[in-house]
Amino acid sequence: MSTFKPSMLTLALISAGLSSQVAYAQDTDAQNAEAQQEQQQEQKESQQSDVERIEVTSSFRRSVVESINTKRFASEVVESVSAEDIGKLPDSSIAEAIARLPGLTAQRLDGRASRVSVRGFSENESATTFNGREQVSISDNRGVEFDLYPSEIMSGVTVYKTPSASLDAEGIAGVIDMQTVRPLSKGEQVIQFNGQLEQTGFEKLNPDGDDQGYRGTVSYIDQFADDSFGVAFAYTSMSSPNQEKRWNAWGYPEFTSESGETVSILGGAKPYVRSSTLDRDSAMLVLEYAPTSNLSVTFDALYVDFSDEKILRGIEVPFAWGQGSISPENATVDPETGFVTSAVTEGQRVVVRNDFEDREAELTQFGYNVEYFLNHDWTLEFDASRSEVERQVWSIESYSGTGRGDANGIADNIGYTFDDGNTGAQFSHQLDYGDFDLIQLGGPLSWGASAALNNQYGLVGTPYENTAQDGFINAPEVEDELSTLKLAARKALDNAYFKGIEFGVSYRDRQKSKNSEGYYMTLADFSYPDNVGMLPVPEQYREGTADLSFIGMGQMIAYDTRGLVSDGYFELLRESLTDPKHLTRSWTVQEQVTAAFVQGNIDAEVGGIPVTGNVGLRYVHTDQSSQGNAFNVNDAGLVVAQPTDISHDYGHVLPSLNLNFALDEQQILRFGAAKTISRARLDEMNASVSATYSAQQPDENGNYWSVSGGNPQLEPKEATGVDLSYENYFHEEGYFSAALFYKDLNEWIFDGTYEIDMSGVPDPATGELPDTTTGTGSGKINGGGGDLWGYELAVALPFSMFADQLEGFGLLVSHTGVEQDIEDPNGNDYELPGLSDSIQSLTFYYERHGFSVRTSMRKRSDFKGDIYGLGFETQQVDIQGETIWDAQLGYDFSESGIAGLENLELTFQVQNITEEPFISLQGDNALQVRDYQDYGRVYMLGIKYEL
Repeated sequence: MSTFKPSMLTLALISAGLSSQVAYAQDTDAQNAEAQQEQQQEQKESQQSDVERIEVTSSFRRSVVESINTKRFASEVVESVSAEDIGKLPDSSIAEAIARLPGLTAQRLDGRASRVSVRGFSENESATTFNGREQVSISDNRGVEFDLYPSEIMSGVTVYKTPSASLDAEGIAGVIDMQTVRPLSKGEQVIQFNGQLEQTGFEKLNPDGDDQGYRGTVSYIDQFADDSFGVAFAYTSMSSPNQEKRWNAWGYPEFTSESGETVSILGGAKPYVRSSTLDRDSAMLVLEYAPTSNLSVTFDALYVDFSDEKILRGIEVPFAWGQGSISPENATVDPETGFVTSAVTEGQRVVVRNDFEDREAELTQFGYNVEYFLNHDWTLEFDASRSEVERQVWSIESYSGTGRGDANGIADNIGYTFDDGNTGAQFSHQLDYGDFDLIQLGGPLSWGASAALNNQYGLVGTPYENTAQDGFINAPEVEDELSTLKLAARKALDNAYFKGIEFGVSYRDRQKSKNSEGYYMTLADFSYPDNVGMLPVPEQYREGTADLSFIGMGQMIAYDTRGLVSDGYFELLRESLTDPKHLTRSWTVQEQVTAAFVQGNIDAEVGGIPVTGNVGLRYVHTDQSSQGNAFNVNDAGLVVAQPTDISHDYGHVLPSLNLNFALDEQQILRFGAAKTISRARLDEMNASVSATYSAQQPDENGNYWSVSGGNPQLEPKEATGVDLSYENYFHEEGYFSAALFYKDLNEWIFDGTYEIDMSGVPDPATGELPDTTTGTGSGKINGGGGDLWGYELAVALPFSMFADQLEGFGLLVSHTGVEQDIEDPNGNDYELPGLSDSIQSLTFYYERHGFSVRTSMRKRSDFKGDIYGLGFETQQVDIQGETIWDAQLGYDFSESGIAGLENLELTFQVQNITEEPFISLQGDNALQVRDYQDYGRVYMLGIKYEL
């Protein structure tokens, strides 16, 4: 985890403008062995001979050099992004920085790169660590949402595509390690200020939204007590706006036309405009103490306060699933697909939506590491850490319209037309939805089919039954806590095959809980039969209008939903009283993971070719348990629940091998082989189930319990992988690599049935313990599998190789192809989430004489991705491929010769230059668009000043 005072090799690398991370990638046992001092001195002299050629002062070119050398000197197959100072990672977010690495890409969430895919696997198949320690997540599952982590406080990110036994995390796709700076390795005082103004390409889509924001960072690095004590501190604050024009479809039902043909049509739509602001305050502290050459102590801490507020306004338009009538003569059918491309529904009532969402999270992370060099041969390490995150969501839906219920209020004649693209439909209408006298608060359609609401307001059997829902609030909460402990030792060896051996044990204790709840909203003065009407929006809550012209609906009323709820204009009723789904979504999952590893670090010679790498064995034992609810609905319509607590344990032996053949001074051939695991999604492991007991009639398996929900007995997915890569480092700023990879996947997770022990669980309907305790569970199971294979090509090309006049120009480009052949337990083909069969990245740059110009592209083909659905439940959809272009201009005044401006740097960025939309489909027809999200461009003007 930490290092001592820089070795001779470290000093040589730093003097050449390389990252201190390279030194960390080397085995620390070699650094202190006197027998290798002569070899290190030779390496220093070799490196110093190249100092003049590779001395790079500009930010981006230096980060390229550092990243190349991290890759070059690593024992494993890795990719990396580096920054020479805090706040100088060459991208505005962690996800964007690593999404352009070979084999990696990102899924956008609300317009921001957030979820990272490695070699065709979704974020749930990768492990994410912070300074080598596994991280908690603000999502429902394991996959880290990287927009939680500020790039401004990171010194780099390393992605391990092949594992080694000493890595303290497991993932089939790989391990993504985020790193903070080490102040003693920096070796100088740094005081730096970074500021940035942000402007969205769209003007305010909502009158009370934001289209301007800022980012600011102050950082301090210093060394004291004869360079034995170091401090690094950074504080960053961000308020980042994001806006979106979104088309969203309910679905596309099929029906049989009068001519007997199968025809599909728009069932309904929910287009809206979104204005959101991501506020994030973060603080990072690193303390490093090395009082002697034998002892190093490091403490690091990270705190993140994260808030994402969204204002969403739009009109839900029922169509085929609505109350209006559709005339065949007003409909147009595409003869090739049978899709109704245009139609008119007459007598239709819509729901005007003014929604507000607040997603808050607080992350706390700290770690403590001690390394002690017992003697020239032995090194001992102790590491402990604690990370935890709390996330709360308060998502409000507010309904308004022309009248309460299906049959009241003025109806509209609404038409739609799909064009040849896949941008959604354009609507036609007759009513003015921006009229506050016409559109009033209240539920215009009978969506509140709740026994609790009907009983609350005495609506059963009346004309207003199921009309008391005037809005809804989703309020899920997530807590994730992780404590880790590690003890390890390394011994330097002096033989023909191994330069060292390391071994150790580690322990991780993780607990993640989700509590799901929802609330029906009803106007406070609603009562039957006295007051069943609508409520005009009070003047003090009116915000004007929102423009929905992008889907043809014109202006619609805009009001302060959060203010109305806070000031008591609505009464709230818990949905969980009569709807059991919140019990399914509420759970606690615990994991205690004990691991032991042994690893030999190879330093040999085969046929005159130097061979380095490692071979190791890792044993991982897991005790997992889940607490939840077994529930049913009684005759009165109320949910009856009994607690559940189900445990399971398993173990895995994970061998790994990394071999690096130095063909000559610039060519490396790498081979890797390993067995890896990825643990099941946490929501799939939960013990909350809908349980029914039948005392008379057993099922086909002979069980009297019928259970559906989570499966706490899920075990990890397994893979045996092989990697072969060729790397040619033909220039200090350039390299070429070609890699082949293959994974044999087993024990994947699919839908199926399993046997479950229901001992001690009473029948929810009677409260009594049944005579039999075994049940048939329906949910996720282990089984099936298949193969995944692919290739990667990457080039870093400095144009100075061709002519001195091209000094400063360069190109980074990569291409990845991935194929799969996977079947579920029933032999059906299965497509991995997150897999794009084609991924490309490109960066063209120029940096010289203080000027910098950079344009970057990342491209991926179609894939299946996870989004948040109803009740913030994870939902998988088909997402179309996309190509994202960004650009940055900058000038560093250190080379200007202007007195007083030597430490100033200015930058200007444009993100999403081509306004690439996010598109997901429903079905094979390209016109059946589920989501079309247009985020526009984002502009950033930045300033950096170093004292």
